[in-house]
Amino acid sequence: MTNRFDLPDLGLGVGLRTAHFSHLLDQPAPVGWFELVSENFMDNAGRPLHVAETLRRDHPLVLHGVSMSIGSTDPLDLEYLRGLKRLADRLEVAWMGDHVCWTGVQGRNGHDLYPMPYTDESLRWIVERIKAVQDLLERPLVLENPSTYLQFRSDTIAEADFIAAMAEEADCALLLDVNNVYVTCRNHGLDPHAYIDVLPLDRVVQIHIAGHTDNDTHCVDTHDHPVRDEVWALYARTMAATGGTSTLLEWDDHIPPFEDLVAEVEKARAFLPEAS
Repeated sequence: MTNRFDLPDLGLGVGLRTAHFSHLLDQPAPVGWFELVSENFMDNAGRPLHVAETLRRDHPLVLHGVSMSIGSTDPLDLEYLRGLKRLADRLEVAWMGDHVCWTGVQGRNGHDLYPMPYTDESLRWIVERIKAVQDLLERPLVLENPSTYLQFRSDTIAEADFIAAMAEEADCALLLDVNNVYVTCRNHGLDPHAYIDVLPLDRVVQIHIAGHTDNDTHCVDTHDHPVRDEVWALYARTMAATGGTSTLLEWDDHIPPFEDLVAEVEKARAFLPEAS
């Protein structure tokens, strides 16, 4: 399946983290591409940006932010969005995005990805904000499904249905985090396969895989160890349905040596359509 935005399949990639800067400057990186946390490079003209520009010579880059707060009731932060666009243009990124969430209110950033209420009102609100952001950025916005741990009593729409409707009405792209799907569905007693079946997969331009922590009563999206078997199974099913999509391994705590990171993302190759 070709995504409707004609964005390329970049293959297998990893997140660019400071722990690996020295390694990556010293030798070639055997991965297809890198994802950058937008905020770590927007206001830093020092080493991080130097590393990103060096890697850009041989690898596509993607921006993935955590502070757009697309679901917030606060006005859009135009200064932030203009800075984001400048960075995207400077690095000539393949695409850019954030999360279906809000991160603060009344000008205060809570530095977390808070769940939205899934209602008709919030759907109309986020659709209009996505359209405004895409107009400013002059490119599709790639939005990721969150990992959630609670639900609002006011919810009237299932999360997957909300995201599907949001993507269609705003005409945006999706980042499908299969680990988040698993974590969310485990926490709320839902079927992760049914969740993915609802989504418009022709809008998915990127997939995330990651390790989570299973605490028996609930899961936490910790990104601190290898991908679990149940997530690999969900990934395999998703890749079969999409026909192949750019895949990114997230690892954000207890970060291993770069060689180990590459070995983990390479496990995904067994589930690519051409491997079957």
